[in-house]
Amino acid sequence: MVRVSNQETLEFQAEARQLLQLMVHSIYSNKDIFLRELISNASDALDKLRLESMRDKDLDVDTSDLHITIDVDTEARTLTVRDNGIGMTRDDVVELIGTIAKSGTAELLRKLKESKETTQDFIGQFGVGFYSTFMVATKVELVTRRAGEAEGTRWASEGEGTYVIETIEDAPQGTAVTVHLKPEDKDDHLFDYTADWKIREIVKKYSDFIAHPIRLSGADEPLNSMKALWARPRSEVEPAEYNEFYKHISHDWTDPLETIHMKGEGVFEYEALLFIPARAPFDLHMRDGKRGVQLYVKRVFIMDDCEALMPSYLRFIKGVVDAHDLSLNISREILQHDRQIQVVRRRLVKKVLSTIKDLQANDAEKYKTVWTEFGRAIKEGFLEDSENQDALLGVLSVASTNDPAELTTLAQYVERMKDGQKDIYYVTGESRSMIENSPHLEAFRAKGYEVLILTDPVDEVWVERVTEFDGKPLQSIAKGQVDLGSPEEAESAKEEFADFLPWITAALADEVKEVRLSSRLTTSPACVVGDEHDMTPTLEKMYRAMGQEVPHTKRILELNPGHPLVKGLREAHAANAENPALTETAELLHGMALLAEGGDLKDPAKFTRLLADRLTAAL
Repeated sequence: MVRVSNQETLEFQAEARQLLQLMVHSIYSNKDIFLRELISNASDALDKLRLESMRDKDLDVDTSDLHITIDVDTEARTLTVRDNGIGMTRDDVVELIGTIAKSGTAELLRKLKESKETTQDFIGQFGVGFYSTFMVATKVELVTRRAGEAEGTRWASEGEGTYVIETIEDAPQGTAVTVHLKPEDKDDHLFDYTADWKIREIVKKYSDFIAHPIRLSGADEPLNSMKALWARPRSEVEPAEYNEFYKHISHDWTDPLETIHMKGEGVFEYEALLFIPARAPFDLHMRDGKRGVQLYVKRVFIMDDCEALMPSYLRFIKGVVDAHDLSLNISREILQHDRQIQVVRRRLVKKVLSTIKDLQANDAEKYKTVWTEFGRAIKEGFLEDSENQDALLGVLSVASTNDPAELTTLAQYVERMKDGQKDIYYVTGESRSMIENSPHLEAFRAKGYEVLILTDPVDEVWVERVTEFDGKPLQSIAKGQVDLGSPEEAESAKEEFADFLPWITAALADEVKEVRLSSRLTTSPACVVGDEHDMTPTLEKMYRAMGQEVPHTKRILELNPGHPLVKGLREAHAANAENPALTETAELLHGMALLAEGGDLKDPAKFTRLLADRLTAAL
């Protein structure tokens, strides 16, 4: 093979170097995984070549015999996995192999340092399967040529922080990865990756379902059956086969939590094999995170991450949909508006939600895992999927004041509602501890009313869209009028404060739209609340953080007529309404109410000065 002169020795990205060291010194016992990862990458390259040949009619490639070959040299102790797929350019190699262009890598390394769990529990979540070769290798070489390109690329590294890359001529189309294996451990023959029986065992266990033939050099028959798992009856598929297929398409190293195998018949036929992962991927809440399932047409791979088949709020679902009646060259743009795809999408969504509902009813531990890992994403469905709102409400679980240790469903909340209670009470906020210390809860706690505690950012939005459950309105305890006191006491207090309320409303006109008496307070002097349809302060902050300008919403100050401070202020006003100190006290009262709910003071320095003056005068 002729070399071209532009050879370079480059350093790995800093995070990649750390990951390499992690792999080189890995304590992971199942080192067989490296071969599974190389075969999986080769399979992806073959799928991409077939797809590219359909899209680009000028691409001169032969797709009649797409395959994967495994070559072994026992004397040199090398193992090579070779494919005749799409291949890579020099730039591709630098980007995909020489660096880790993933924003989640730092998060991976942080978790590994903090966690007491073993490394394999995290590695699979971050799509770095190629690096697993360094668990068994002293050196790894890669030779590749992109389909349609004249020159190839050679890459090599010993995993010590640098790699060599050069342009070469006469490289075959596709990619070949050669692993220079570590010296044989005479005491552990299970890791002899030069043995035919060992390679056959790994392929049968992990890669039997790969759609392309996997050939062992010198053998006549493929090592894998190439049977599409989703096309076989569920009764004929072993759980271990489902698990390995999931790992293949998701690049996760852990088993899925739940498997969904379904078939659609009638006007539009399809098969689907979907998986609910056991843990959230690192990019679940990243804007550029992957979502969607793989799309096949008549067993032919069409695309990864088909977003048209799965809504954003179910982006954690992995799997395959094989449609029988679509064109092989259908585009993502056409898919978005295809009527048949929309029908399949609706069926898939309903099946996923009903599966989660079944787990809720029959497997509490699995359901708890689903909601812990993916609940925040699922709640986004209230914003984008009105068709399935009832189903989403049915699987919803939230914290409440009923039991600090357990979440509750809305149905369970309704069962516990007090006689005569008409509303489902909730409150949103940044954290449970902040909410539990909020004055808004005082009267509800005193009277034994359960309140739902919503602390996810998305909660601020979806509660504005969902108005009721099971015919019972959802009512924020921090918005609108709440009547928890006796009518007689309310009327008496209203008369007592008739002159005071207009004065304090005028005194605080720059800060609040109204001052009124409250029935939701028992021990605090005051609280701030919003009108029924006002935007919450937290939601205002969220919009501003996203660069959206929203007008500031004046809120309502509610006073506890029985609190000594409020009563004293009213009496002082009645005695001398012109006293300027009364306005300062009103400002302090409003500032205290803001701080009590975790809000922000408009002028902290002024508040501090007024408070210091009052404390000094009291000494």
